[in-house]
Amino acid sequence: MKKRIIIIGGGASGLMAACTAAETGAEVILLEQNPSLGKKLLLTGGGRCNVTNNRPEEEIIRHIPGNGKFLHSTFTQFNQYDIMTFFIQRGVVLKEEDHGRMFPVTDKSRTILDAFIEELKRNNVIVRTNIKVDRLLMENGFVTGVQLEDSEIVLADRIVLATGGKALPRTGSKGDGYKFAKAAGHTITELYPTEAPITSDADFIRSQELKGLSLRNVALSVKNKKGKTVVSHQMDMIFTHFGVSGPAALRCSMFIHQTKKRDKTESITMALDVFPEQSLGAVEQNLQKLIKSQPEKSIKNGWKDLMPERYLLFGCEKAEIDPQKSLKELTPKEIKAFAAFCKNFEFQVNGTHPLDKAFVTGGGVSTKEINPKTMESKLTRGLYFCGELIDYNGYTGGYNITGAFVTGHAAGHHAATDEYQEA
Repeated sequence: MKKRIIIIGGGASGLMAACTAAETGAEVILLEQNPSLGKKLLLTGGGRCNVTNNRPEEEIIRHIPGNGKFLHSTFTQFNQYDIMTFFIQRGVVLKEEDHGRMFPVTDKSRTILDAFIEELKRNNVIVRTNIKVDRLLMENGFVTGVQLEDSEIVLADRIVLATGGKALPRTGSKGDGYKFAKAAGHTITELYPTEAPITSDADFIRSQELKGLSLRNVALSVKNKKGKTVVSHQMDMIFTHFGVSGPAALRCSMFIHQTKKRDKTESITMALDVFPEQSLGAVEQNLQKLIKSQPEKSIKNGWKDLMPERYLLFGCEKAEIDPQKSLKELTPKEIKAFAAFCKNFEFQVNGTHPLDKAFVTGGGVSTKEINPKTMESKLTRGLYFCGELIDYNGYTGGYNITGAFVTGHAAGHHAATDEYQEA
């Protein structure tokens, strides 16, 4: 007899769960509170939908710093290459870009969403949009269905929660899944913003002297109260009117939150290295070479190719150097001071943008209470979880959506196929 499975949430993980469960032979009902499916999916990858990453599994797990190891079991069942195959078999041509990121050649998220919608139709999935679930129905430790906001009862043999986190609430991710999980006895770990721009009250941020300045291939680091580096990311970044943003900053954001909590402090030190592939000594030598090759030039002109002019002038200010004087007038102490600025400019930050402005939610349903192979609740039988609702989070670059797809596949497959032994 066919199992009836309710999937709550029509985002990336819910769509994969619904397609997988239906393909396996279950009767699937997909409930989505928005007027249409995949609202957040359409925004991913800047509207181009970075569907996964072509790096090896271990590297992908490393790029999911928030409980990524929890996903090992799901990867053995459905991995990044299976994700690619899933879309290719459904007519989506993919291309690889920098850092292993995989996109549809159309450069449109709509291509990915349309592939899912066609699959839902092909497998006769019942899709109900504009539907608000009020509560889960449970009896003797098993789920039995859901009650909708209008009091309608929909019965089911299994329920998959794919409601997302609390990031980008305009897409419908308002945290309803946490309420349902709590009602089923689950622990919700502290929620916090990740992949979020970083805020700072530093004088140079308040003065906006570097606002809008982009730096390429720099190393941005988070330091703890003992001065030790917690994490460092070598990518691009940008100074903003409120702090720092761009890929390097976004990847550091979860560590800002964690370090503040661990060190019990309101201010965190960040360090910026604009020459991450050179040692301090090598930077000093390079500065000396430029001085010897064009001693009559002003510092502003003689060092102009090292970095953007605004950052060069800012560095001169920090090193207490007049940028108008000639290179030959520089003292050894000034050269060392400027090199030190290049390699380790430290500034204070106080947090990140709030959760509702972050790209990804940190925290969620405790992984200790979920079977890592099946995604089933260890507390309530027949209840499965997938996607951002679970306490794992990754960097941008196809890692979060990979997590959504592999957990969605596991939840959909096991919800459709797992049988219970009679007591």
